[in-house]
Amino acid sequence: MIVLAHRGASKAAPENTLLAFRLGFAMGAHGVEFDTYQIGDDIMVFHDRWLHRTTNGRGRVADQTTDYLRSLDAGQGERIPFLAETLATLPEDALCNVEIKGLTDTARWLSAFDRACEESGASTDSMVISSFNHQWLAEISLARPDLKTGALTASIHTGLLQFADSLKPWSLHIALDIVEERYVSRAKAEGYKVFVYTVDNPEDMLLLQQWGVDGIFSNVPDVACETLNATRRMC
Repeated sequence: MIVLAHRGASKAAPENTLLAFRLGFAMGAHGVEFDTYQIGDDIMVFHDRWLHRTTNGRGRVADQTTDYLRSLDAGQGERIPFLAETLATLPEDALCNVEIKGLTDTARWLSAFDRACEESGASTDSMVISSFNHQWLAEISLARPDLKTGALTASIHTGLLQFADSLKPWSLHIALDIVEERYVSRAKAEGYKVFVYTVDNPEDMLLLQQWGVDGIFSNVPDVACETLNATRRMC
C-alpha cells in the first residue's frame, strides 16, 4: 500500500512547505499530496481559503498577489511555494497528488501547470490531479485526457460511487470516516484505484491494507511506513 505524505510530513513540519515535502520523503513516503490555488497565471501550494491559520498574513488567498503570498512566513521561515519549485523538490519516481482548491480558468490553469512541469522537469506520468470539484476535473480530462484525475469525496452518494461513473477518474479518494470494505471492493472491481484520507492511526492503516486499498494519505508518514513495513516483515 502506497503512503503519501499529506501536505508533506505535516505533523513534524509546516504543512505544504518544501521542508514538509523533503521530510516526508526522508521518513519513507512513496509520494506527497499537496493543495493548490491558481493565482493569476501561476499555481501556488496552499490549503486554506484564508491565510491566518498557517501564515503571518491576513485575507483570502484567492484575493492576493503572488508577491504578497511569497512575502509571508508559512512557518519556520518557510515560504508558500510555487508549484514548479515544489515539483522540482520531489524525487523523480515519486507519486505526486496535486489537489486543486482554487481554479479560476481551466485553460489558464493547464497552461500554468504545463509551464511548472517544464520548468521543474517533472513528468506527469506519476501525477494525479484531484479535487472535490468534479466539474473542474471533467474540464481538465476533456482538454487533457493524458492526465490522471482523482475524484475526492467526503460522502457516499445514493447509488454507490455514481458520481464516478460519468467522470471516469483514475482514482477515488475517500474520507476515512466513511470508507467501508464494500466501497473499496466495488471501486476496484470497476477499475479505479482507491486512496483514503487522512490516516494517522496504525490500526486504520492495517485494516485498509487488508481491504486492498491502494494508498493512504497520512500526516505521519514515518508511522505509516513503520507500521506497513512491519507487516511485510511478518509475511
